[in-house]
Parts: sequence; C-alpha cells; structure tokens
Amino acid sequence: MSAVADDVRTARVRSRVGAGLGFAVLSAASFGLSGPLARGLMDTGWTAGAAVTVRIALAAAVLVPPALLSLRGRWWLLRRNAGTILLYGVLAVAGAQFAYFQAVSTMAVAVALLIEYTAPVAVIGWLWLRHAQRPGRRTLAGAAVAGVGLVLVLDVLSGASVSTAGVLWALAAMTGAATYFVISADEGNGLPPLVLAAGGLVTGGALLLALGAIGLVPMRAATQPVTYAGHTVAWWLPLLALGLITAALSYTTGIAAGRRLGSRLASFVALLEVLAALVFAWLLLGQLPDLVQLVGGVVVLAGVVLVKLGEPRVAGEAVELP
Repeated sequence: MSAVADDVRTARVRSRVGAGLGFAVLSAASFGLSGPLARGLMDTGWTAGAAVTVRIALAAAVLVPPALLSLRGRWWLLRRNAGTILLYGVLAVAGAQFAYFQAVSTMAVAVALLIEYTAPVAVIGWLWLRHAQRPGRRTLAGAAVAGVGLVLVLDVLSGASVSTAGVLWALAAMTGAATYFVISADEGNGLPPLVLAAGGLVTGGALLLALGAIGLVPMRAATQPVTYAGHTVAWWLPLLALGLITAALSYTTGIAAGRRLGSRLASFVALLEVLAALVFAWLLLGQLPDLVQLVGGVVVLAGVVLVKLGEPRVAGEAVELP
C-alpha cells in the first residue's frame, strides 16, 4: 500500500514539475517578445516609458476582472497582503523595468541585461542566507554554467564600456527581478496567482504614471504604422500584444511556474527569456544571432538542466517573506 502511495505521490510531483516547466518556458518566451515589439514602436517615436506604461495598463485591465472573481469574496486577503502586493508592484513590476531602462540609457544593452540576469544568483543567496536553503554542488555548477552561457548569448566578450551609474541602475533592476521570483513562488500568503499579478500590475502602472507626471519617465506616443520583418501593421497591434501577451500572459504564467518549481529553479528557467528575445529580434527585426550567441543559448540550457538536477525532490517549495 505504501509503495502505491509513493508511486502516486511521485507521479503528482512529476506532473507538477512538468506543468511548472511548461508555464516557465511560456512566461520566458512571452517576456522575451516584449523587447522586439517595443523596439518597433520606439523606432516610430514612442518613448520606452510610454510603451511600458500602456503595456502594464492593458494587462491590468485584462487581469483585474478575473482576479476579483478568483478572490471569491475573500477581501481580507488583499488587506492582509497589501504590503506584499505593494512590494511586488513597485519592485518586481515598475521598479525592474524603470531601472533597466535607466541602465540602458547610460550603458550597453548587453551589459545591462547581463547584470540584471544575475537575479537567479541573488535568489540562491537569499534562500541560503534568509531560509538556510544551502544550494548543492549541482545547483552552484548550474549557476556558473548558465552565467557563462549568458556571457556568450549577450556577446559581452566583444568589449563593452561600463559606467558606474549604469551598473547601479542595472543592479537595481536585478533586485526587482529577484523580488519577482521570490514573491511569485510564495504560496504561504494565500493570494491566487491572478490576484498577485493584477495587484502588482495596478500598483506598478500607477507608479509609472506618477513618475511620468513629474517628468522622471518621459511619455511620448505616436500613431505611425510599425514595421516588423518587412510587414507594416497598425500601431495599436503591437501595443495589444505587449499588454496581452508580454504582460498579462507572462506575469500570470510566471507566478504559476514559481509556485510549482520554487523561486530558485523558476528563476533559472526564466533565463530562457534572453534566448527568446534574441530569436524574436531575428524574426521581427532581422537581427540574426551569430554562432557564439547560439552556442551560448545551448550553454544556458545546460545550466538550467544542472540546476534542475540539483533541486530537492519535492518541487514547488514555498518561501516566507520577512
């Protein structure tokens, strides 16, 4: 009887991990689409702040109604987790994006991305120091391999200038990304994934609007057609895709992945966003990755596999926030 119960439990764990990996890959791919879509808009006159704000606002408009339904009248969850939702919206949604754009304004995009995507290492450090979840040798090896892969994917070895201000902004973006992974994986707060995603988007959108109102984030839009892969589309089509696919879908599936995989593994699978961004940039903007970047993508995948092998047998561990 015990053997049957163990088999059932093992099957459930494998199913949970499999679903989590599927959600994580979908989230990474949809997040990776945002850069090429936004670049097309910015080439026609949109500012990054305006594109991001519209993206977040559209996603919030889509997710708020089903999020309210998923609460099922449990309004006390919002009151009890107001601090978590505020932290998620300010750091994981608005803060990460704002800091990243500030970093890009003072340094090379590749270097800014590389620094931001050290977030998985920060997650490992947080779990180790705060929750005594010491990473195993395979996890540490996977972190190192994934880091090498990112260096190759981002083509940093060709030489890039680094500014102190840019590094500080990129580190701030890394903090926001790490916050996203940790909070997304926390099942102890009782918040349905849709509620956390919608609450964070509403909070982050409100913050960006406020920053725009006081002039810290330039807001400028345009109605010119946008060109992708030689095809011209109406300006509102990529905006819809930014809101529905790269925000609403990506945040929801990212939270679902974090709660099935745990913040450590989910954060490493999310490294695939960089590879996805390169692929979409090639398809939509004609920016073909070179051989070194393609090899780097394979190395990133190898690092993710090592991290998976180093994870505990029980997936989807919850983490407690201070």
